Amino acid sequence: MSQSNSASDSGIGARGLWSSKFAFILAATGSAVGLGNVWKFPYVTGENGGGAFVLVYLLCIFIIGIPIMMAEVFIGRNGRHNPITSFRLVAERNLASSGWRISAIIGMLAAFIILSFYSVIGGWAASYVGHAAMGDFTGGTAESVGEMFGGLLASPAKLLLWHTVFMALVVLVVARGLKGGLERAVTILMPALFILLLMVVGYATTTGHFGEAVSFLFNPDFSALTVNGVLVALGHAFFTLSLGMAIMMAYGSYLSRDVSIGRTAVTVAIMDTVVALLAGLAIFPVVFANGLEAGAGPGLIFQTLPLAFGNMPMGTLFGTLFFVLLLFAAWTSGISLLEPVVEWIEEKTSFARVGSAVIAGGACWLLGIASILSLNVWADVAPLGMFAAFEGKTIFDLLDYFTANIMLPLSGLLTAIFVGWFVAKESLKSDLALQESTFGLWYNLIRFVTPIAVAIVFVYNLLA
Repeated sequence: MSQSNSASDSGIGARGLWSSKFAFILAATGSAVGLGNVWKFPYVTGENGGGAFVLVYLLCIFIIGIPIMMAEVFIGRNGRHNPITSFRLVAERNLASSGWRISAIIGMLAAFIILSFYSVIGGWAASYVGHAAMGDFTGGTAESVGEMFGGLLASPAKLLLWHTVFMALVVLVVARGLKGGLERAVTILMPALFILLLMVVGYATTTGHFGEAVSFLFNPDFSALTVNGVLVALGHAFFTLSLGMAIMMAYGSYLSRDVSIGRTAVTVAIMDTVVALLAGLAIFPVVFANGLEAGAGPGLIFQTLPLAFGNMPMGTLFGTLFFVLLLFAAWTSGISLLEPVVEWIEEKTSFARVGSAVIAGGACWLLGIASILSLNVWADVAPLGMFAAFEGKTIFDLLDYFTANIMLPLSGLLTAIFVGWFVAKESLKSDLALQESTFGLWYNLIRFVTPIAVAIVFVYNLLA
């Protein structure tokens, strides 16, 4: 057994392990499956021409998503600590500078910031469950549905209430630890999410426009695909798998050595992609049946679909199911965003798991208030407005911009370079336990193709 392998088995007793490979896959898929799948993927697909975009997206999952996910899980499993300490330990065992842990620091900070405004959006989903269940969409017009969403954003009190509810749900799960919290939650929420999604897809088949949606998603029209669309696919493939946020390092630290990192990463990527495509099949038939715009942008979920559900048979029932689905997806991702920070606090301070979760969640909740106020009271406040590139960008906009466009790709890029160039090849071979040809493919991707692809996204985002 190599030095890295024996070291990676230390600390298991205190931390515990996932009870099975399936539990890890559910947790990792729960992290990956979030608003990015149910909310963002359908509308960016609509904006970029459908099937051709989907093909490029799948290619990007292969050349960016899976290689970096494997690298992050490798670091977590070898370190058996919080992401920052795991990164430092792996670097030291490979005689590399401990300064490489900056990648994990950036990722954890990004996860913390993202959760602060992600919780606000998760609160929107929680609020809409109630609206849908009470039939508030029934017979609605574009104006009435728009006023409903606008009224929510304009009310700091309502947003604070739902932000608090969502953050409390996240803290409640993370505070209970690995077996009683994370694992129990994902084994309930993820199957429920799949069942709900299949039910909504089943409903979509009755709209009379299901075939049109299938054609839109799977019939490539490369004339509609622009260079910008390719770069959006690159960026979304990176974001949707929860990469660059130290999440997979945190989850990997609980992973048994007899589980194949490669096979589980591929399984998670496939499940994540299936959910994204099913979300498209659930949403686009409803959109087309109502003569709505497929590329309607972020408003597709909170304005366009409520209008459609409000004017369709059984719309109240399936509208409610859809927003419960959206809430579950946001909840599983919120849990994963908080976990790396809680791990770090628990290991670096005297606070136990519950105290660490409350501290991390409370700090996130406080930062989220800034995002809430930027949607109404501080709507005219642009902290970096003196720079032309950030003119008119609110606090909410800036937090989203810096995490998605700078912090996540930078963390992922550093991780790919570190694992590809500074970790001993034999250590990687031993730990990943892949067939020679498969390992060779992954190794060349993580050394050459993946860093270049991420660097292109990074530079493009900075210049856009």
